[in-house]
Amino acid sequence: MAVLRSSFTVPPFSVTFLLLVHLFFSDSGLIRGVSSVGINYGQVANNLPSPDDVLTLLKSLKISKIRIYDTNPEILTSFANSNIDIIVTLGNQLVGKVVDPQQALDWVTTNIKPYLPATNISGISIGNEPFNSDDSLLMLNLAPAMASIHAALVQLGLGSSIQVSSANSLAILSNSFPPSAAAFREDLVGLITPMLQFLADTGSPFWINAYPYFAYKSNPTSVSLNYVLFEPGEGMVDPYTNLHYDNMLYAQVDAVIFAMARVGFAGVEVRVSETGWPSKGDSGEYGASLENAGAYNRNLLKRQFEKEGTPLRPEQSLEVYLFALFNENLKPGPTSERNYGLYRPDGSKAYDVGLS
Repeated sequence: MAVLRSSFTVPPFSVTFLLLVHLFFSDSGLIRGVSSVGINYGQVANNLPSPDDVLTLLKSLKISKIRIYDTNPEILTSFANSNIDIIVTLGNQLVGKVVDPQQALDWVTTNIKPYLPATNISGISIGNEPFNSDDSLLMLNLAPAMASIHAALVQLGLGSSIQVSSANSLAILSNSFPPSAAAFREDLVGLITPMLQFLADTGSPFWINAYPYFAYKSNPTSVSLNYVLFEPGEGMVDPYTNLHYDNMLYAQVDAVIFAMARVGFAGVEVRVSETGWPSKGDSGEYGASLENAGAYNRNLLKRQFEKEGTPLRPEQSLEVYLFALFNENLKPGPTSERNYGLYRPDGSKAYDVGLS
């Protein structure tokens, strides 16, 4: 069911604003209480197990949702008849091309349709963190590309079974603290609004990549480790809504919801397409350790199994995809980038999160 764009003006930090956001969700038709645990299956490595072996591992962990960063034919073929939902990705380099309806139809016909219905492709991410790019054309083409891919799916009779969205980082926000003060960056509002309109019109979620680890790494003396690891502590209270947050991830999600409401889209669902914690880092990467990675993912999984919502949307189970299934040895950047996996490439656990 499509969620219509609202026409109300958001009073800054007001109780009225909070009530309106709650009212939008009382009858918005969003799914509640569904299985909400997924995992990102990255492939930037030269030593990963075969897709068949990965499938065996996922089944042993009872993981029923994955996200990949391409449309790898080997994975899509191997996961046929597995009952595992897969979100695939159309790369940033292709976004401009698929604005053309024929190019979009060709892409869906080649990369999606041949694997259906045996493989459960449930979503397509158009690009990955496109607003982090300095490519203005990529950002301008994003919403038209999403609409074009959706139109191709509809043409092929797949529009109701495959959601189209785009995964974005929290860098799209100019401010995220407290959550009720959050807003999109002024230079991005004109680009993000058409994307949100598309999501509202199609009933699709807004996917965000949210990492409390980065906040802690940047300021370990001011950010409470317990707060970012879901450990017991005081947490924080949003002074404008009186909502209490006992962990940073939920505050980040609600910040995105408030930012969307500020531009008229309070009813779009937010899902976490990536979150995780590195088990190893360089000397300046504060907090990157086996102990903290285990605590973050273990505590998050406990909340996922309890089907928790955020303080702003307590009745709606927050869907989360952990990052990542494996350590990926070819990822560029600091040591932490190659050490987000729950598992090593040989199939052994990097640390125990209680999944098996």
